[in-house]
Amino acid sequence: MTTHTTTVAIVGGGVVGSAILHTLAHRGVDAVLIEAESDLAFQASGTNSGILHTGFDSTPGELETELILRSARLRPAVLEALGVPVLHSGAVLVPRSEQDREVIRGLSENAGRNGVETSVRAGDGALLVPGESVTDPVAFTFALGRSAEAAGARILRGERVVAIDHETDQLVVTTDAGHSVAARFVANAAGLHADEVARLIGDESFEIYPRKGEFFVFELPGGVVLDEIILPVPTKRTKGVLVFPTVDGRVVAGPTAFDQADKEDWSVRPNAQGEVLAKAAAQFPVLAGLQPVSTYAGLRPAGRGTNYIVSPSAVDARFVNVAAIRSTGLSASLGIADRVAELLAEAGADVGELRPATPIVPVDGDRPWWRRTADRRREPAR
Repeated sequence: MTTHTTTVAIVGGGVVGSAILHTLAHRGVDAVLIEAESDLAFQASGTNSGILHTGFDSTPGELETELILRSARLRPAVLEALGVPVLHSGAVLVPRSEQDREVIRGLSENAGRNGVETSVRAGDGALLVPGESVTDPVAFTFALGRSAEAAGARILRGERVVAIDHETDQLVVTTDAGHSVAARFVANAAGLHADEVARLIGDESFEIYPRKGEFFVFELPGGVVLDEIILPVPTKRTKGVLVFPTVDGRVVAGPTAFDQADKEDWSVRPNAQGEVLAKAAAQFPVLAGLQPVSTYAGLRPAGRGTNYIVSPSAVDARFVNVAAIRSTGLSASLGIADRVAELLAEAGADVGELRPATPIVPVDGDRPWWRRTADRRREPAR
């Protein structure tokens, strides 16, 4: 058995776990990340919209909002240093009724409370949010991991955590590969499986279930370009269907929001297309009559009656749960990581000042990010 000794063991190699690793490495904290999949970003982090939200519509005072806003301040320098592709497209919400105009007035006031720039366009009364942007979430996660490794961190890939012994001076994390990691602290950023990891120390304080979001990818007719994110005016029930460009020149419509029990069902449901396409075409008429060239589904790790758990476990304060990070995890990842670093410092870890991100040479994928995880889910079971 190989034993690694470290200050912090991070369970989960999605964008949140990778951001925690990156932040700790650049604060001088020795850290090891343990990922069950063969590489990073093979679950929720590789199957989202790629939109980096500003927090203009987030509820003031909530932890989720605080961490989205904190991340927005930290992100530009990191993206630039790591060469992560970004479309600074901005977003638009177009009202279609007087009720929509009331909602837009409320959103504009909310954005002001959060310190996010917006404006209302003369003529149609559309809300413009210039800070909204789109990235490649897989490239972002990879870049965080590679920069963390360049700064001295370690990543164990293809190793599922099967046991955690916390009845000792250190927490000993054991994987199905027979390796163990002895750490002063553990950060549980295991996404869909964060509740299962917490159970390994007897923490049954939360439950995660998968909320499926299905997306449809389009190639636009020659000469047609979408150069902004089209957000629907939200209702009390839903935020609705978005239409947005990707960094590789496609257009995506979605998502759905389908709650299920199976954490392994990444399929696109047969009726999902009907739930999305008419609404998408109403937002962006160019899509009317087009057939998608690809589809994919993501499973967001929703909390049962809870959201954004970023706190030490009541069972063992050395074990920090970073769980129920739903659809805004990509946007909030650096803010979440910064908060975890604060919690570790409060618990006695030697956490230094945040240094600039270690530059890396960006690596181009062999296929668009939105196909990578979908293709993985179609492969025969290992």
